Amino acid sequence: MEEKVKHLAIESSCDETSIAILDDLEVLSNVIATQISTHREFGGVVPEIASRMHIEAISAVLEEALNEAKTDLSEIEFISVTRGPGLIGALLVGVSFAKALAMSLGVPIVPVNHMKGHIAANYITTEGLKPPFVSLVVSGGHTYLVNMKDYYDYDLVGRTLDDAAGESFDKVARALGLPYPGGPEIEKLAMEGNPDAIELPRVMMKSGDYNFSFSGLKTAVLNYLHNEEQRGQEVNKADVAASFQKAAVDVLAKKAVDLKDELGYDKIVLAGGVSNNKALREALAKEEKTHGFKLYYPKPVYTTDNAAMIAAQGYLEYVNGGDFSDLGFEVDPNLGL
Repeated sequence: MEEKVKHLAIESSCDETSIAILDDLEVLSNVIATQISTHREFGGVVPEIASRMHIEAISAVLEEALNEAKTDLSEIEFISVTRGPGLIGALLVGVSFAKALAMSLGVPIVPVNHMKGHIAANYITTEGLKPPFVSLVVSGGHTYLVNMKDYYDYDLVGRTLDDAAGESFDKVARALGLPYPGGPEIEKLAMEGNPDAIELPRVMMKSGDYNFSFSGLKTAVLNYLHNEEQRGQEVNKADVAASFQKAAVDVLAKKAVDLKDELGYDKIVLAGGVSNNKALREALAKEEKTHGFKLYYPKPVYTTDNAAMIAAQGYLEYVNGGDFSDLGFEVDPNLGL
């Protein structure tokens, strides 16, 4: 039996400092130090604070990850690190730490695209999952529809033309007076509301392509709230949350299923923070039998930013035989798929 490769990954693109250690795709540790409670009082992530907190946390996170994995640094064969997209200062903390570690250990370093990491989170959750499949990647900063033809061969088929889905969740949550992060708060409140109470647009639902737009939906919600306030009407926030969530989910689910049908695939794979949204999962699950596919999504711990998903993507790139000896790569806060 071939010996497994033990490797370490670092994620610091936004407001989570995370380090994971894996044997191939088996997670030995996945330590996450979150900054959510600090940023909540500001209503969103403050980049300068995020960078400083990464610096303060990263050494302790490494120690905890090694202890949890019962691993010594001398056993690590390569290091993966998020190089983008994300906040430039936050990315620099992780990349600088990873480069120093790789240099001191004399091991290769694999720079990883954070969004590819979100897709790779599914390979940890579902053993044996392989392309081809359609991946719907939905997070706070990005919304992508991807034709995954192979692990390394993919086409970006659709994307948001303005706000990302997760971004619109956060903005609507803020308008409703809900705390940061807004996505889980909208979902929780929506459970108490009527999703058909308010008529909202399904923007680009019938656009004839696979792109998205969530700015118009967000604006429709803000206009509704403003108009109700002008009329002196009390707003049922739960109905607003439920109606908004359904409008967003309807478009996301339909375009993912349409692309799957066009390509003739039998798998749809969710990725990104919004993939943890129960309404989105249920909307796609309802279509499984009718459209002949199986739905996959990561465990909740792997939907938000974490180093295990970066390790999974790094591992796939490492075993594919790339040259990862160069320490000269730079962070790219605007890195696309």
